[in-house]
Amino acid sequence: MLGTVLAGNRGDGDRPALVLHLHPVTAMRFKAAAVALALLTTTAGCTDKPDAAPDKVAYATGFGAVGRDAFIWVARDKGYFAEARIEVDIQKGTGNVPNLTMLKANEAQFAAMDFAGAELLAGQRKFTDWRAVAAIHQQTLVSIMTTADTGITKPTDLKGRTVATATGSVSEVLFPAYAKLAGLDPASVTIQGTQPTALNGLMAQRRVDAISTFLLSRKALETTSKKSVTVLPYSDYLKNLYGNVIVTQAGLIGSDRDLVQRFTTAAPKGLRYTLDHPQEAAEILNRAEPTAAIPAAVGEIEAMKPYAEPLGRLDQKRVTDGLAELQAGGLSADQVADFSFCSGTPTAGCS
Repeated sequence: MLGTVLAGNRGDGDRPALVLHLHPVTAMRFKAAAVALALLTTTAGCTDKPDAAPDKVAYATGFGAVGRDAFIWVARDKGYFAEARIEVDIQKGTGNVPNLTMLKANEAQFAAMDFAGAELLAGQRKFTDWRAVAAIHQQTLVSIMTTADTGITKPTDLKGRTVATATGSVSEVLFPAYAKLAGLDPASVTIQGTQPTALNGLMAQRRVDAISTFLLSRKALETTSKKSVTVLPYSDYLKNLYGNVIVTQAGLIGSDRDLVQRFTTAAPKGLRYTLDHPQEAAEILNRAEPTAAIPAAVGEIEAMKPYAEPLGRLDQKRVTDGLAELQAGGLSADQVADFSFCSGTPTAGCS
């Protein structure tokens, strides 16, 4: 039995009021249901935030607007960031030091950069307040590239030759370690520093014997030189180094972990779509940045396919072994990466 209904005075006239006296057990059940409903309503509001304004963040690309960075425009165009309640201002980055400077100054909250180069900078204690949260390339994409007419087919063929590379780039910084592991005395090679945009022209004109740059540029060098190109990847010897990664401010992980998780879910979705639809991804990039030529972007996206899986994954042992290869100032893996976002447990973005 639910309870007893009694008539009582309401205090505003002679009309009686109905008072429901519930059975004690029934009353407890009603109270429990009311509490559960209140908790459900509160929890749903905190987790889903259907009416919450999107978080606004700035993201710096690895370098300019090229195929390897197209995925971030794709993630925005396809609505993956909108689904994650994030509004992204995409800035064209200009390399590790400028991108790390942007993070330090809070001009960007996320950025792409070459992981090995950033690790070396952290080892020198120049930039330390950052952490990698997702991988873009599972191996370093730095390489030696040369046209077939030079006769260079292996690292030891570089002895006595001139190699051009971007001044201060990770290609230049990593060359001594690569050369030693490949059985080549790095002092026997002349390194010529130059602007990144000048590399293909120098090689095409045979003003140098080889260039050190990202292997994704192979198609562009073939187009410029009108010759077949030989590629000697650094990853043949530096096996534990990642290529580009997504990094964020260490402080942001502590202050707004949910934002970082949402970002590292949305961005790899854009990478997945880009790898599966290179032509469309290149067209999306070109619409946003008309100077990004579609054929070149498609070439880079196609070239990076073998190096992107497993999507987003950062492995703690590989990072530790990579730091040992770099001899990066005694750093530990957790000083350069947070493995709780893309460590191998599948999420909506990382695989």
